[in-house]
Amino acid sequence: MTAARTPSDACSLLDADHRNVKKLFKEFEPLAQSKAKSAPQKRRELADQICLELTVHAQIEEEIFYPALRAAIKAEDLLDEAEVEHASAKDLIAQIQDGDENDHRWCAKVIVLGEYIDHHVKEERNEIFVKARAARQLDLVAMRDQLMARKEQLMEEMMAAA
Repeated sequence: MTAARTPSDACSLLDADHRNVKKLFKEFEPLAQSKAKSAPQKRRELADQICLELTVHAQIEEEIFYPALRAAIKAEDLLDEAEVEHASAKDLIAQIQDGDENDHRWCAKVIVLGEYIDHHVKEERNEIFVKARAARQLDLVAMRDQLMARKEQLMEEMMAAA
């Protein structure tokens, strides 16, 4: 087993999260249609993992990444949109967490959340990360370390609370 490489900067760390959650959504898709007896439990487990990953990711962006960007670059509209997208995603996450995995509409919510996240990720990759990397006053390597530490702390807290 090879050790995971440390992402080169804050943007790479956040993008690694994006790729990880994309894989989870891909795993969910066939389960949404599955009639197997074990499908509801597998759907719930995967959806819970997706919700956890996205909740922690959004929180570290909102606590650390976005405020640093607001202070360093002129991208108010982009960051406002990103925060509104986070709020909408959090609403769907709450509905998924409180919902019944046997309900066909519940699966649709997970699928829609995946589509929503895809859109958000494209905007971050193509616009926000580009601006962040161009901002000379941002230390994205130091920020990566701060994001990683906070992510680890939140994961531990949320896993302990589960």
